[in-house]
Amino acid sequence: MQKITDLFYRFLEILLILLLAGMAIMVFGNVVLRYGFNSGLNVSDELSRYFFVWLTFIGAVVAFREHSHLGVESLVAMLGRKGRVACMILSNLVIIVCSAIFFWGTWVQLPINSSMVAPVTGLSMAWVYGVGFFTGGGCVLISLERLIRLVTGRVTEDEIAAFTGENLTIEQMAERT
Repeated sequence: MQKITDLFYRFLEILLILLLAGMAIMVFGNVVLRYGFNSGLNVSDELSRYFFVWLTFIGAVVAFREHSHLGVESLVAMLGRKGRVACMILSNLVIIVCSAIFFWGTWVQLPINSSMVAPVTGLSMAWVYGVGFFTGGGCVLISLERLIRLVTGRVTEDEIAAFTGENLTIEQMAERT
């Protein structure tokens, strides 16, 4: 099961690379067309915005899995193991609530988004903003899995260290500042 999960996240990382590359190519191509030939592609502007939305929301799930989001590590690092586990439980509960609200909000907004189309491509806006299902659902699933392992005592010391930021190298810490 872990191999399938790792493969899925590898696919997401490749998708993120493709979205970023597509966005960069479209924007660069449009700049060249506008300044060099006094023309441009409207579809390029629109699609690059949508790629950016998907890039951001898919990247949030990948970053969450890798413990790359911001945290108050200095406070948690002062606590003992039980305090850290309690903070992890509380943190995951808050994330589950917020992500579930985000998922539900996407669901409520879906009929409105489905009735609207993008001005240039004619793409249903449900495809653009539907990424909220992936992000909300993905974060809930990751948090639930972490919470179950925390409550059942199967959390490893490496995971606790990742939560508190103690597993970072000097280079990684320098990147965060």
